[in-house]
Amino acid sequence: MSETTPESAGPAPARRYSRGVVILVGLAAGTVVAVGMSSIRSILGPVLLTVVLTICAQPVRTALERRGVPRGLATGSVVLVLFAGLAGLAYTFVIAVTQFVAMLPDYADQFAAIAANFGDFLQKLGVGTNEIEQVKSGFDPSAIAGFFGGLVGGVASITATLVIILTMLILLAADASYVPTVLVQLGQRRPHLKEALVEYASGVRRYMVVTTVLGLIQGAINGIALWLLHVPAALLWAILAFLCSYIPNIGYFIAIIPPLVFGYFVGGWPTFIAVIIIYGLVNAVVQSIIQPRVVGNAVALSQSLTFFSVLFWAIVIGPIGAVLAIPLTLLARAVLVDADPTMRWWRPALGDVGEARSIMAAADAEAKANRHRDAGHTHEQRTRRSGTGTHPPIPPRDEE
Repeated sequence: MSETTPESAGPAPARRYSRGVVILVGLAAGTVVAVGMSSIRSILGPVLLTVVLTICAQPVRTALERRGVPRGLATGSVVLVLFAGLAGLAYTFVIAVTQFVAMLPDYADQFAAIAANFGDFLQKLGVGTNEIEQVKSGFDPSAIAGFFGGLVGGVASITATLVIILTMLILLAADASYVPTVLVQLGQRRPHLKEALVEYASGVRRYMVVTTVLGLIQGAINGIALWLLHVPAALLWAILAFLCSYIPNIGYFIAIIPPLVFGYFVGGWPTFIAVIIIYGLVNAVVQSIIQPRVVGNAVALSQSLTFFSVLFWAIVIGPIGAVLAIPLTLLARAVLVDADPTMRWWRPALGDVGEARSIMAAADAEAKANRHRDAGHTHEQRTRRSGTGTHPPIPPRDEE
C-alpha cells in the first residue's frame, strides 16, 4: 500500500481555527523567530552570506569536475577564489575608511558651517533648542568618524567574521557535492519543495552574479569620476557604491550622500551638481535598464515588498541583512509559498505580476478598441446630422 503524501491528498479538511487566529499566531511566531535571529546576528549574518556565496559558486565547481578536475581540487580552488575576493574587498574597505577618518579633521570648519546653517533653518521652523543641538552634534567630525568606525567594526571583528566565512565555505562546499542526490530523494517525496528550492537557487544565482558584475562596473565608473572631480576618498565611495548596488531602492541614496557632501566642500555647487548627474545617469542605465532585462523574472518581488525587506533584514541581522535582503526574502517565499501548491495564489500579491500584466494589456487593448469604435459611431452620427456622409450631395442652384 503506497503512502499518500500531503501534496497528493484529497479535499482539504475543515478548518479547526479561524483565519484571524491563524494569522495572529503566524505573526507571533514570526516575531519570535525574528527576535531570535537578531540575537545571534553576529554569526547568522556571515553564515547566510556564505550560503548565498556557495549557491552562486556551485555551477563553477560542477563545471570544473566535469572537465576532469578532482573534486577536492575543484572545491578548494573555488573556495580560495571566493574567500580571496571577499577578504580583499573587506580589507580594502577598512583601509579606505581609515584614510577617510584621518582626513576628517581637515574639514571641521566646513562641517561646523553646515551645522550652523542647518540649525538656523530648524530654528525658523520652530524646532526646540535641545533638538537642534542634538542634530548639530551629528555634524561633528568625531561623531562621523565614530559612525564609520562602528560600521567597520575594527580589524579584529572583520578577521573573526572572515574566519567564520572561510570555515563555512569549506564545509558547505564539501557538503554541496551531495546536493544533486539529496534533491533527487527530495523530489520523490516533496516534488513541489524540490522545484521551489531549485527555482530559488537559479534565481538567486542569476540575481547575485548580475548584481555583482554590474555593481563592479557601477562602482568603477563612479570612483573614476569622483577621482577626476578631486572628491576626497574616491576609493571609499566607489566601494560604497558597489556594496549599495545590492540594496534596492535606497542603496543609491546611501551611496550618493557622502560624495555629494565632500564634493561640495572641494568644488562647490558645480562639483555637487556633477556628482548628481554622474550618479543619476549610471544608476539609471545600470539599475533601471540593464539589470531588469538581464535578471528578468528571477526576483519577481513587488517594489513595496522589496523596500520593506531591506528595512526588515537590516534590523534583524544588521548591514549584511540589507545586502542580502533579496536572497533572504526569496528564500522565505520559496519555503512558505512556492513549496505549497495551496499557497501559490499569493505569488501575484508578492510581485509575480507577469500574468497580471498580460491581463491588463488585453484589457487596455480592448478598451482602446472600444474607444475607437465609439468614436467612429459618433463621427458617423455627426456626418449624418450635417448632411454629409452617405447621403448624396445637393447640387448647387443655378444663378439667376
